[in-house]
Amino acid sequence: MESPDAVAPSDEGRDRRNWLRASDVVDIFVYTVVLGLFVEFFPQVISESFTLVLLTAVLLKLVLEVVVRLKGLLLTRIKSARTAWRRSINVATLLLVLPASKFLVIELTALVFQGSVSLGGFWAVTGLIVVLMLARGGVRWMLVRI
Repeated sequence: MESPDAVAPSDEGRDRRNWLRASDVVDIFVYTVVLGLFVEFFPQVISESFTLVLLTAVLLKLVLEVVVRLKGLLLTRIKSARTAWRRSINVATLLLVLPASKFLVIELTALVFQGSVSLGGFWAVTGLIVVLMLARGGVRWMLVRI
């Protein structure tokens, strides 16, 4: 019999026993597929092995989770700002975070994989991230419908 403290297997909450959600695993698989396709069809996106594609997908998942949370925080601050000055500062910060996150992805990939993985330049990474987010949203949408 389960203890009353047991956490129901949900996709919403996390605690120490449930730090990895099913949606996180699905996201990593989606990112792996998309990244593998980018490696195959775009010559500037390079990975020396499937293992590196998988590890890059994990890295992208971690970085994009932080960026999505930061973007959400900034959007909340923009909506709740009481003065035009605060709203302007938050909008400017958001406009800096969006391109900076692409450079962060490029630099972290270069640092972690030391030349074994290259995601191309700024525009290749921007396209990759857009496709990753669209694929993630599409798969999550399909899973909710099942």
